[in-house]
Amino acid sequence: MSKATTKFAIAFAFKELLLEKSIDKITINDITEKCGINRQTFYYHFHDIYELIEWICETDADHVLKQNKTYDTWQEGFLAIFHLLKKDEPFVVNIYHNAPRGYIYRYLYKVTYQLIYNVLEEKAADMVVREEDKAFIADFYKYGFVGLVLEWIDKGMKEDPKQIIERLNALIQGSFAHALNNAKLNRS
Repeated sequence: MSKATTKFAIAFAFKELLLEKSIDKITINDITEKCGINRQTFYYHFHDIYELIEWICETDADHVLKQNKTYDTWQEGFLAIFHLLKKDEPFVVNIYHNAPRGYIYRYLYKVTYQLIYNVLEEKAADMVVREEDKAFIADFYKYGFVGLVLEWIDKGMKEDPKQIIERLNALIQGSFAHALNNAKLNRS
């Protein structure tokens, strides 16, 4: 088995185990037995279960956002995040309720920041805007977007993500460009 294939097998086994029990009840032995590898192989790829969780989150995020990094597609990108979370609901709910909050926050912050930053880069193509200003704007929106996602998870992931995105789009329509123009004008 190749290194990448083994990592995906470990991740798949872990996600299957999450259908049966919570993160705090899953052992490395459980994972290795489920995917037919030895403990040494697990430790070759991951230090512990939390590193596995981070790898799964990063891999899933990279995959889901690959196609949706422009101003015209940011809504699809954000919707793709919701769909990914819903598809992996046992994984997400387990992380949300049983892992240190930092894991779900870092994952969501990373994925939304990258999506927003790419949109800002595109919108600022013909402007002179400092990197720290673009980063500040991306951080601001990141916290709002992640707050919406966390509330959605907390309420059982019941609300239709399309409706959330439609309301969000109506709320922030034109605000990326407005924020960049303000940053451009307020350069010092």
